[in-house]
Amino acid sequence: MKAVIVEDEEFASKRLSQLVTELAPDISILTVLSSVEEGKTWFSSHPFPDLIFLDIQLNDGYGFDILDDLEDHPPVIFTTAYNEFAIRGFKYNGVDYLLKPIVKTDLKVALEKFKKNVTQNGQSTSENIAQLKQLFHKEYKHRFMVKVGNQFRSFNVEDIAFFKSHEGLIFLYTHTGQSYPIEYTIDQLENILNPIHFFRVNRKFMVSVKSVAEIHSYFNSRLLLKLLPKEEEQVIVSRERTTNFKKWLDM
Repeated sequence: MKAVIVEDEEFASKRLSQLVTELAPDISILTVLSSVEEGKTWFSSHPFPDLIFLDIQLNDGYGFDILDDLEDHPPVIFTTAYNEFAIRGFKYNGVDYLLKPIVKTDLKVALEKFKKNVTQNGQSTSENIAQLKQLFHKEYKHRFMVKVGNQFRSFNVEDIAFFKSHEGLIFLYTHTGQSYPIEYTIDQLENILNPIHFFRVNRKFMVSVKSVAEIHSYFNSRLLLKLLPKEEEQVIVSRERTTNFKKWLDM
């Protein structure tokens, strides 16, 4: 079987290619396309692959624009940093919808679903949409209970500016400049906080959209952030997260 990857982030496309090769050695990656324009050109002049891995938000438009240009197309596994396009994705013969950063176990399930659909002629669109609604019926965390002395205080997520990892602990910082240790890891926070409002910029910081006061260009295609309340440590968006960070802020 043959597949095509449409992805505008080099780091993400290389990692996806490696994972596909590892999990499904019978699937060969024909090419990696990095834009809507490149995708339209390639699909208009080549035979269809058996599967498309499609990033939804590309630098020059949406992955849907490529599919809209085709009368018919192969099954699609969507990859994206956001889940708001999920239902629409399954109307395009979507096999699965993976949120970035892609988890190996999730990709394995998606590939197994694709192969099962190939052998069983797939499920109907309505069945896929029903499955998707169930998958993304997710409740994100609304508040945190923090121990202060012998008491506990409750903080709504709207009151939180950012989270910071420091000396093995994770600290919650409020918009008023208070900070409290919490019993979570950054990885856990990334799974329980709404990605519309919070973004993990590197290994140490997860910031709210309201806390980003200034954005500056930085060395090696990265970004330097100035946060409110003021953070003395440099907050740098890692290179592999810069593109998604810009999309998150509609830059």
